[in-house]
Amino acid sequence: MPDAEPRVEPIRNGGPNKPYEVAGERYEPITTDAPYAERGLASWYGNKFHGRPTSSGEVYNMYAMTAAHATLPIPSYARVRNPANGREVIVRINDRGPFHKGRIIDLSYTAALKLGLLHGVAPVEVRRLTYAEIRAGAWQKPANEPPPVFVPDAPPGSPQRETTATATAATTGSGYWLQFGAFGRLDAAEALRERVAQADLGLLPLLTIVREAGLNRLRAGPFPNADEARAQADKLRTENGLESSLVEPRR
Repeated sequence: MPDAEPRVEPIRNGGPNKPYEVAGERYEPITTDAPYAERGLASWYGNKFHGRPTSSGEVYNMYAMTAAHATLPIPSYARVRNPANGREVIVRINDRGPFHKGRIIDLSYTAALKLGLLHGVAPVEVRRLTYAEIRAGAWQKPANEPPPVFVPDAPPGSPQRETTATATAATTGSGYWLQFGAFGRLDAAEALRERVAQADLGLLPLLTIVREAGLNRLRAGPFPNADEARAQADKLRTENGLESSLVEPRR
């Protein structure tokens, strides 16, 4: 499935672009051709909503390159980037959501698949394509552009998926780490990672699953010292009921 192909579509007042309230929080959708960029957590939605009407009135197709956003104009187009692997997609905003604290965009199944985000919520970068960019074709990439190379550029404290170097550090004992669990099955570790990612909202340096001694271990770190690691562990235990143990550097 190719990315959505941006085109200039008028933004109408009212309808899906009028102010609305969900769970006691008021949202003011953007109704002008204004630039927009944000970093935060992305999720995706699939079978449960497939074939149902979206906020735009269009039928949701989990295999199309679309997304839901709380305030971007409907319709509009955005480039979404996964900083953990450098992949990018262009999606058409045609729905409202997600309404979970810390999440900024809800992707279609196919968009999440292309970004490598099907295992749960993960950090992304979202940037709206303005009319000027669409008219100029600035959103198109050269046909001979090489594949992306991962360069960690997320701000300090943002959870990322592991790189080779950080995964190695988590297994060799470089720095202090918090371990949230060890599982024989990878999907169990992935499920816990999603829960921790929703709870920490950028407080943990890196949230990663490492394979060690035949188990999939969910760890966060590295922390510069044991006191900082314990402080984060206490915060997650008190506020979210998440238990963890300290993994100290090997001597």
